[in-house]
Amino acid sequence: MTVSHTEACALIEAPSDGLEDLLARAGELRDRGRGRRVTFSKKVFVPLTTLCRDYCGYCTFRRDPGEPGAHTMTPDEVAALVQAGGRLGAKEALFSLGDKPEARFPEQRAFLRRHGHRTTLGYLRAMCELTLRESPLLPHANPGVMGERDLAALREVNVSMGLMLETVSERLLAPGLAHDRAPDKVPARRLKTIELAGKLQIPFTTGILIGIGETPRERVDALAAIRDLHERYGHIQEVIIQNFRAKPRIPMRDAPEPALTDLLRAVAVARLVLGPDVNVQAPPNLSPGAYPRLLAAGLNDWGGISPLTIDHINPEAPWPLIPELRRATESLGFVLRERLAVYPELATRPEFVAEALRPRIAALIDADGLVKESHEHWRRW
Repeated sequence: MTVSHTEACALIEAPSDGLEDLLARAGELRDRGRGRRVTFSKKVFVPLTTLCRDYCGYCTFRRDPGEPGAHTMTPDEVAALVQAGGRLGAKEALFSLGDKPEARFPEQRAFLRRHGHRTTLGYLRAMCELTLRESPLLPHANPGVMGERDLAALREVNVSMGLMLETVSERLLAPGLAHDRAPDKVPARRLKTIELAGKLQIPFTTGILIGIGETPRERVDALAAIRDLHERYGHIQEVIIQNFRAKPRIPMRDAPEPALTDLLRAVAVARLVLGPDVNVQAPPNLSPGAYPRLLAAGLNDWGGISPLTIDHINPEAPWPLIPELRRATESLGFVLRERLAVYPELATRPEFVAEALRPRIAALIDADGLVKESHEHWRRW
């Protein structure tokens, strides 16, 4: 049912006059596997620390100590944020943070010592525990490259986790390119983390980043690598196709953004490579006004949308209002439903959820594994 690597390369490199046929084919495959239901997660974005040892050419999130915006959140700040999100009906606490900042910055090591931790990943685990204790939100952490011990520890306090593969192109590690000075963007290290998550049966989100210097064929290479891991372990709950956006303060500020047609072709080819059942997402705030085209390309999820916090990765791109997204989605013949940070097909499989988290999940979902439409669980907090 999926296309071969050779066919996918031909499709992603095809002339633009074949785009509509490609989108129709991908949309039909999506309908066969996922039906006409599109999902999203109501989240709070928790930027646990903006310090990071990597210097990616496209990142505006990271900061060095002393720069404006450089900050590691205290437990009190985390608690206040997730509690505020709970009052607004959010279900997901998305933890984003720089990769191993303590390896580079003494300021981060000092912060961790003050709070009783040796590593940022250890502190993250404690903040996920705090979130479960002090709010109705369910953690989903994106902490970067990890080993098996940290993944296993975080599994106990996260309903799902994530790491963007971004690309498998080692070319981009070369001087002056997107992943120069970014040791955690070595493709083999990222693939290893995703594989370990599969071995540990962690519901996992990954994806590709297009427009950072990779070729269309390299996009296919990355999608094929994701497919191979999912076929082996069955843990890839979501694949994001994210488009690069230029920003004033990044090294790649003058790099061209990918055209909408490039994004549509990548989404459609992702659907054909990954098959009818994998959840394919593209962030709606990065392509405002393109919702009909993205849905036509085989997308079936809009990702996390926050009623409270900005997108700290793309701060210039506001989230769509959920009622507006609902109108846009349902006007095209789809049904929009809220999901948890763990997708329905894995939320109901006990082997993919830590035992302590199962009652929390069960209280929130209906028979289809989606958030109960009249759910008032958050009001008790």
